[in-house]
Amino acid sequence: MLVITRRADDPSHWDAELVMSFELRSKSRLRTTASSGEDVGLFLEAGQPLRHGEVLQAEDGRRVRIVAAPEALLHVTCANPRELCRAAYHLGNRHVHLEVGEGWLRLLDDEVLAQMLLQLGALVERLSAPFNPEHGAYGGGHHHSHGKEAAFQYAPKLHQYGQGT
Repeated sequence: MLVITRRADDPSHWDAELVMSFELRSKSRLRTTASSGEDVGLFLEAGQPLRHGEVLQAEDGRRVRIVAAPEALLHVTCANPRELCRAAYHLGNRHVHLEVGEGWLRLLDDEVLAQMLLQLGALVERLSAPFNPEHGAYGGGHHHSHGKEAAFQYAPKLHQYGQGT
């Protein structure tokens, strides 16, 4: 089994590929299979989904490139930027993972959300494509705790926008 415990510093070359859905790329512990058929065990730090094109370093020195698998998505456009912002607001209010492009939003296919977007006046198309949503603004995780639980006592780590992490 190919055991992977860290992210590589240099993404310029790789020896194998892992084709993964967004759900699988969001897991830090996973047993899966490389494109070659070899068993792979991921043992990574939690909290940061793997990105399409990212390269990981295996314990034996081999490098593995992550490939975002095509998934059933909703592609959302609107008549103007204000309406697109309004759609993004309502999706964000529901904690939906979003991929943001120039004049469009993408999210995993969900009939209830598609109907909500249509009611807001958005144009919604279904398509199959790799899904690369935005990372959250805080790298330390997200929770709704208002107490002083020790498990939630961490300093927020701000996302570095434009750097793909």
